[in-house]
Amino acid sequence: QTGYTEPWLELYSMEWGLREDLRDCVVAAAPYGGPIALLRNSRRDKTPSARPLLEIYSASGLLLASVPWKSGQLVHLGWTAGEDLLCIQEDGTVLVYNLFCEFKRHFSMGNEVLQNHVLEAQVFHTEFGTGVAILTGALRFSLATNIDDLKLRRLPEVPGLQKPPPCWTVLAQDRVTMVLLAMGQELFLLDNTSCSVLVSPAGPSGVPGAPRGARAVLRLDGLGSTWDGGSCPCPWMGWNCWDLMSLPTQPIPRSRCWKGSWKEIMEAVGCCQVLAVGPGATPRLEQPPHPRFVPIPAEASQEIFRIASMAPGALLLEAQKEYEKESQKADEYLREIREQQLLPEAVGQCIEAAGYEHEPDTQKSLLRAASFGKCFLDKFPPEGFVRMCQDLRVLNAIRDYQIGIPLTFTQYKQLTIEVLLDRLVLRRLYPLAIRICEFLRLPEMQGVSRILAHWACYKVQQKDKSDEEVAQAINQKLGDTAGISYSDIATRAYDCGRAELAIKLLEYEPRSGEQVPLLLKMKRSKLALGKAIESGDTDLVYTVVLHLKNELNRGSFFMTLQNQPVALSLYRQFCRHQERETLKDLYNQDDNHQELGNLHVLGGYCQRRIEGRVAALQNALDEFYKAKNDFAAKATEEQIKLLRLQRHLQEELDKPYLDLSLHDTVATLILDGHHKRAEQLYRDFRIPDKRYWWLKINALATRGDWEEMEKFSKSKKSPIGYLPFVEVAVKHHNRYEAKKYAPRVPPEQRVKAFVLVGDLEQAAEAAIERKNEAEMSLVLSRCSPGTDGALAERLNRARAQLLKK
Repeated sequence: QTGYTEPWLELYSMEWGLREDLRDCVVAAAPYGGPIALLRNSRRDKTPSARPLLEIYSASGLLLASVPWKSGQLVHLGWTAGEDLLCIQEDGTVLVYNLFCEFKRHFSMGNEVLQNHVLEAQVFHTEFGTGVAILTGALRFSLATNIDDLKLRRLPEVPGLQKPPPCWTVLAQDRVTMVLLAMGQELFLLDNTSCSVLVSPAGPSGVPGAPRGARAVLRLDGLGSTWDGGSCPCPWMGWNCWDLMSLPTQPIPRSRCWKGSWKEIMEAVGCCQVLAVGPGATPRLEQPPHPRFVPIPAEASQEIFRIASMAPGALLLEAQKEYEKESQKADEYLREIREQQLLPEAVGQCIEAAGYEHEPDTQKSLLRAASFGKCFLDKFPPEGFVRMCQDLRVLNAIRDYQIGIPLTFTQYKQLTIEVLLDRLVLRRLYPLAIRICEFLRLPEMQGVSRILAHWACYKVQQKDKSDEEVAQAINQKLGDTAGISYSDIATRAYDCGRAELAIKLLEYEPRSGEQVPLLLKMKRSKLALGKAIESGDTDLVYTVVLHLKNELNRGSFFMTLQNQPVALSLYRQFCRHQERETLKDLYNQDDNHQELGNLHVLGGYCQRRIEGRVAALQNALDEFYKAKNDFAAKATEEQIKLLRLQRHLQEELDKPYLDLSLHDTVATLILDGHHKRAEQLYRDFRIPDKRYWWLKINALATRGDWEEMEKFSKSKKSPIGYLPFVEVAVKHHNRYEAKKYAPRVPPEQRVKAFVLVGDLEQAAEAAIERKNEAEMSLVLSRCSPGTDGALAERLNRARAQLLKK
């Protein structure tokens, strides 16, 4: 209803060509200019053998798809927010179709609904998603607020309800979903826990100004379900007000039903409209703010097109029309606007009004007026004008009857351009969606790339062309466009049963990490392994290898790894830490005796009992001999020998020797005074002489056994010399013992030895005798100016004589 032109604006002459009325049909129109679903002959079949036909039309009546209805008795049709069709059957099963009548899935409303059947149903939308409400044969309401996360709730029983109510609807407010229903002259509100009476015939009457015999009709939705309250049984039935905005705000008489003003109560009830009829009342029906209706025009449009309007926008529109006629009246209108300094407001009104007009000629006229007015303004931001032109180009394109999406400007802004593009893609109108993206200069990731990806996913479903043709066509169209994932397209191809096409599409995917998961899903594991190795991503290779391990038998798995050295190496590293027994099998298969021996050695030292460790080392010894590694075999043999000897020592001496090295074992024996046993190990294991002498003098010095140390030094000529004896004794703070060995030190080490024991006289004699300037300097650095003055002077004279030469 426009208020300034014809009562209704005809958008389309419907193209569906129905030959009979809709009395025997179930119909559902999607919001926001969405499609119309129609099931013919659903209630009364004229021909018993005839199958009902489910048809889906665009809002302009063009047939999008149809399919024979082969399922159960249909009760209700409804659309989700994503434009999927919900078909609610009598047994509580809900079938979900897309807008091309392609079945997607189904779900059930529960056993109770199945047993009692569905009498009536409604589809509603909340912040949680699309919901379904059911009235069962037991006259109980059940609902689910989100069909994608189905959680059924059974609402409380309505007292006295013996037949289906004449009208009911679902209300959602503050995250709470309720059912409002009428029964006789009463209104009930059902929530999760209670049934509340909102209107009762017992309320007071006699509202001032109420016409005698007036009746009230409450519309509970935007389609036609009404509740006739009767002849003034309640205090609110009878004033000449029809819409919510004009309801009286004065408090109503106190009663047990009502608290607050009329407007507050109607808002609480959630009514869409009130229609009052009675003596002297003129019926008027206000359209509710529902997305499937053409709304009341914006205030700007009403101001401009009102008869004899003097609004700035109206004057500017007349000025532009007169300018086109080359009439001087244009100047008069324009001067009148400028004198009132209303030209910016006039331009804004024309731009705003253009958005709410459906006829392109009217839009152009208003925009020309706005453009004309802008010429007389010094600074007027152009963004609003440009944006409106763009929006109207988009709106007019989608309102075309072949597209059939009659969005209003308000709906377009609420829906957003992203959602509109999704709906065009859903209708497979890819060229139009791409042109809109290019026209609005949307980023590729949000616009063209996303639409091309959807197009490609649809393309792979076409079975009339070969895999090669489809793959080439997709690659030729998409190329290397940013944001395109060939793996997603390949996944869609595989889901459609076209595995070979999916593999061909994956060849265009540059990211191996995106290729591999789908190849594994397709059971092309060997190909996935090759792709993972090419990627250089070790984590990806591990993923495929472990998948192969679970998929193939042991022999086939090992043979597959043999052909992929990189994967085999990585798997060996994994087994070394996680599965040593499997690693042993791998080495056995390759006759890799060296690695088998190493594995036995590592395994042996995981054994707690000495017998198990010795047995593992014996196995390692056998493998090292097979590998012809004499050094490893000899070392292992000696380790076995040492372990057995350590066990014997531990048992005999009651002291822990196991897990000590040979060096530490000998040192411990010396520290404990077991010199003969240490000598035996020295001979048995052929410890080098120099190593043994160092080991023994350190151990004896640590033990403080200086007598044994002196005895040892005289046992035979020391292979390490006697300076180590001096150093070890000084290290353990025993210069007395150190002085015993200083004279036995070779001449080239004697100065250092005497300096270590603090005998500077002997050190100076040795340095002067050797005529070594560096050694003289060393001794001088240790002399004290007071006590060693004579010695220092002697050394300085010797240095001077040496330097003269």
